Formats: sequence, C-alpha cells, structure tokens
Amino acid sequence: MTQAVKLNPGSLILNPAFKALPQLSLYIHIPWCARKCPYCDFNSHEARGAVPEERYVAALIADLDETLPQVWGRRVHSVFLGGGTPSLFSARAIDAILAAARARLAIDPDAEITLEANPGTVEAEKFRDFRAAGVNRLSLGIQSFDPRHLKSLGRIHDGGEARRAIEIARRNFDNLNLDLMYGLPGQSPEQARADIETALEYEPPHLSCYHLTIEPNTYFHRFPPRLPDDDATAAMQDTIDARLEEAGYDHYEISAFAKRGKRTPITNHESRSNDVCRVMGRESTRRCLTWTLERDESRITDCACRHNLNYWTFGDYLGIGAGAHGKLSFRDRIVREARVKLPERYMQAAEAGNAVQEHREVEPTDIPFEFMMNALRLNHGFSASLFEERAGQPLTAALRELDEAERRGLIERDHARIAPTRLGRRFLNDLLQIFLREKAAV
Repeated sequence: MTQAVKLNPGSLILNPAFKALPQLSLYIHIPWCARKCPYCDFNSHEARGAVPEERYVAALIADLDETLPQVWGRRVHSVFLGGGTPSLFSARAIDAILAAARARLAIDPDAEITLEANPGTVEAEKFRDFRAAGVNRLSLGIQSFDPRHLKSLGRIHDGGEARRAIEIARRNFDNLNLDLMYGLPGQSPEQARADIETALEYEPPHLSCYHLTIEPNTYFHRFPPRLPDDDATAAMQDTIDARLEEAGYDHYEISAFAKRGKRTPITNHESRSNDVCRVMGRESTRRCLTWTLERDESRITDCACRHNLNYWTFGDYLGIGAGAHGKLSFRDRIVREARVKLPERYMQAAEAGNAVQEHREVEPTDIPFEFMMNALRLNHGFSASLFEERAGQPLTAALRELDEAERRGLIERDHARIAPTRLGRRFLNDLLQIFLREKAAV
C-alpha cells in the first residue's frame, strides 16, 4: 500500500510511483588533470607522472559490470566523459571504455557522446582518434582568451593555444561546446565581452558561460583573490546575455547557450546524424532528444546539450568512476549513489567489486526540492506534467511551494508550464529555498 509522509502544515507527500522510468544517461569520470586549478572543487587530482590508464579502464569496466543489474533493459541516450581532464587519456583508452559500455548497455545508435578536453592537452591526431572512437561532441575548457586571466586561473594554456585548440576541434567535431568564465580576478565588463567576441569568431554551436564563484576546499577559498564587485559581474552577465541573444543563441539554462538554426557541418569527417542543427519542428536529422524538445520545440534547439538536459529535467544517470554520482529510479523509489572518491582507493574498491561508497534512497519529502533544484535552472521552464513523470508524485506535492513562489514573483505558470521569472533566475537560491520544508513529527 502506498504510504504518505506528513508535512507542516497538513500536506501529504506520496512515495514515488512511476508509470515509466525516466530517460537514462551514462556519466564516466576520469579524475586526473595536468594541474589542479585554484577555483576547482571537482574530484580532480593533479597527475604526478604517468596516470594508471590501463588499470583505471579495467576498474571502470569492473564498476560497470557490478552495477548492470540495476539498469537491465534500459536504453542509454547520452554518454559524458568528464573530469578532471579526460583528454589526458589516450584515444585507445577512450575507445576501450566506450566499446565496453556498448557491449554491456543498450546505447542509442545516435547517442550524444561528449568528451571534455583542455587546450593544453590538445593534439590534432588525438582529436581525430577520439572522433573515430565514437565521441561526437567535444567540450573545450577555454575559460578565457586573455593571458592575464588565464594565468590568474592557473590554466596551463595561453590565448594562442586556446585558439589553436578550437581550430583543431572544428576540423573534427561539428558538435562543439566552449566553456568560458566571467567575474575573474581583475576582469572588467569590456574584457568579459572581448572573450565572448573571440569565441563567436568560431561560431560554436554551444557556449557555457560560468560566473566564477569561490567554493570551499579550493585554493581560492584559502587565499581569496580580489574579484569584481556584484555590480560589475551583473553588468558582465547582462552584456553576455544580450550579445549572445543578438548572435542567435538561445539562453536555455542558467549558464548554457545553444545556437539557433543550422550548425555548420565538419568538412573532413563523416558526420553521420550530427551535421544539421535546426530548431525542432523543422528539418532535422535527429529524432526528438528529450521531453523538452518535444514539448517546447520552438524554444530549445538541437544544439542544446542532451546529457545536461537530462540532468535538468530530472532524468536518471548511471555514474561510474572515482567519486562519480548517480541517480536511478525504480518502480517505487529513487536512489542516489556515490563512488569511492580517491582514484587509488576507487581502483582497489572496483577490483574488489564494491566501488559504491554511498547508496541511499531519496526521502519522498525531498523529491520536490530535488526536482525543482534541476528543472528551475531551465529559463523556459518545464511542462507541468513532467513533475509527475520524473518525480513519480502528483504536482500537488509541491502546490503550496509553487503558490508561494508565484506570490513572490519568482515563477510564472499556467495549466501547462512552470518557469522561473527573470527575478527568479537572478535569485535562484531564494526560489529553491521555498521548496525546502521541514517534516512534522508524526
């Protein structure tokens, strides 16, 4: 029998009950970097000498084998190799990882397969081999083209290397993302715009623009640099938004911009199904990617990142690798997992068949907040029916909170769609705080 949890005052939250399981993605974590950046709080570790590539690949495969029973029969719609710096690994290792995943999982033939790379680890032959291994989307960590700002961020590349990396990437990948940051030490709004203008010269299908924040357990947290004030960073954000809108990009998520219209195909490599990018509803060589594209096809373009959209629409993802996190739904529950964090300990644990360090069921009372924490990042919002589809609960589970958020001008909604307002996007943490409710003693 379905159980309910009582909240203050008098609300009921039902245990999840799924009619169909959410879309599934695969995340593969490669934890090593050439150098640890002072702002980075990810599970990344500076490579001191040669990385144990062969052993780590074997550990990933053992990890995947151990967790397969949880996802039997489910299709994988996207794969993301993140880090760290996955491009530190050889193309042979990446090929072995993807081949092992294909042999064990039902990966869509046209699945988006992303690999993160840094300009300081770029080799033309390596990029060609990554593509041959099956990687069809590349995400380049540019951050800035200004040598002063790159130095302050501890990056191992300079502006010239960043440009060369993009040129090499464009010869091999038509589906390309460039990561940029703003609010950097000593940066002015004009300099932030200059980075955007340089990036636009290459007409990337996708741009990610992140505001530098000081995170705990980082070098910058221990030794804070002098950052631009709030007014300056707000001006940078407004300038970036306006310039990319003018350039034909859809600001579909807080930090993500996707190019509208046709994406220029690569010229020296067969592009298969990725060589045309149009707004959904017009000609497209891909089928619908996610519920978002299907139900709001005039707003999200085919250049949007499929893998990240699955996160933001509260889809499922299997995470393997050191410190990787995962979220999996079952008929009547949602489970979150975390792998052993330190690379050496992770490899030992995976070899012993116990790479999972944490396995917990999400409390029914926490599901509305977890859903909103993701879906309210989407500037165009989400379909009202998506909540029940992905949370396994009726929308009434969050009705009081939605009413309060609307009263405060942080969301707008009708019978079909819920979306953050401009005010809600600017003060997202305040908006999400509304969905954090204390449980009453029963």
